[in-house]
Amino acid sequence: MTQPLKDILVLDFSTLLPGPMATLMLSEAGAEVVKFERPGTGEDARHTDPMIDGESIGFAVLNQGKRSVALDLKAENAVNILRPLLEKADVLVEQFRPGVMGRLGLGYEAVRAINPGIVYCSITGYGQTGPKATAAGHDLNYVGDAGVLSLSRGPDAHPTMPFGLIADIGGGTYPAVVNILLALIARQKTGKGAHLDIAMAEGAFAFAYWAHAEGVIAGQDIENGGGRLTGGLARYRLYSAADGRQIAVGALEEKFWQAFCDVIDQPADLRDDWSDPEGCSAEVARRLGSQPSTHWEPLLVAADCCCSVVKTPAEAATDPHFSARGVFDRKLDISGKSVPALPLPIAPEFRVSKDVAGRAASLGEDNLHYGAEPRDSE
Repeated sequence: MTQPLKDILVLDFSTLLPGPMATLMLSEAGAEVVKFERPGTGEDARHTDPMIDGESIGFAVLNQGKRSVALDLKAENAVNILRPLLEKADVLVEQFRPGVMGRLGLGYEAVRAINPGIVYCSITGYGQTGPKATAAGHDLNYVGDAGVLSLSRGPDAHPTMPFGLIADIGGGTYPAVVNILLALIARQKTGKGAHLDIAMAEGAFAFAYWAHAEGVIAGQDIENGGGRLTGGLARYRLYSAADGRQIAVGALEEKFWQAFCDVIDQPADLRDDWSDPEGCSAEVARRLGSQPSTHWEPLLVAADCCCSVVKTPAEAATDPHFSARGVFDRKLDISGKSVPALPLPIAPEFRVSKDVAGRAASLGEDNLHYGAEPRDSE
């Protein structure tokens, strides 16, 4: 099957995580992605640990398959050097604070004047407008401002950090990809491009849709760790087995809950976790803590009750289920070593063949190809 984004040219001015992961997905679907970096050092992610023979694994994972152009965007002739690419580009992705691209002569209006059909995607923490538009922040700040962090932050004495980068990826990467694709479809009908204003803090709201219903619309107080999905019920919690491994109990529906209770032999008078959630969960914790995870795992699998042993990333990568589906079959070349590529939610039939190992381009590797060698202003 022909890749759906074949012949789509993407100019990537983003760094670190949200933008690079978005353009990685576009690249995997066939787009030609040209990544622009600072001359000399490149983007900061090139220098982050862990590394293989001096090459950053994290950078390689997010930037494989892209072209690299080293260009000083502050140079007087930068826009002239970029003009041929701007004229034919389909998508531009940038991740600077609002106003920065404008000061460089590369703001949306300036680029649209060169290419009216450009789909120009700006990813920021708080959006292009509003009181916080230029405020600095990271994922932790964005989920905090969106009210998501307050829902399950652990005890006050030992707050629990979020397990994933919800705002960066869920509020930045995914909305960027979805809206870029929507804008490309709209352009087919109208011939017009668009400026996409992607705010990571806003994108985080959708991850707690139930909290919006309860806390915003219904006006109910939501206690830290007290929600139906954040530990308020015994049937949806994490428990420790005797060997220190954790058991993820997700038996929300009554049939699953009763099946789980049968496995651990939970007394009938301590199965109603709606009326006595703490008493019920204390007994569940005692029973699960009496045996190692190796005892419970086969019993829970047989009961098919939405309960499982929590796996480490390394264990997940060798799980027979994921192996059978080829989740980690794609390979990445880092300094001559073949390693598993990052699994991405792009259907296999739309992606580059899994037999082709991807690699991240060295800094400025493609300058000559795109005519981006420094030259005098025209």
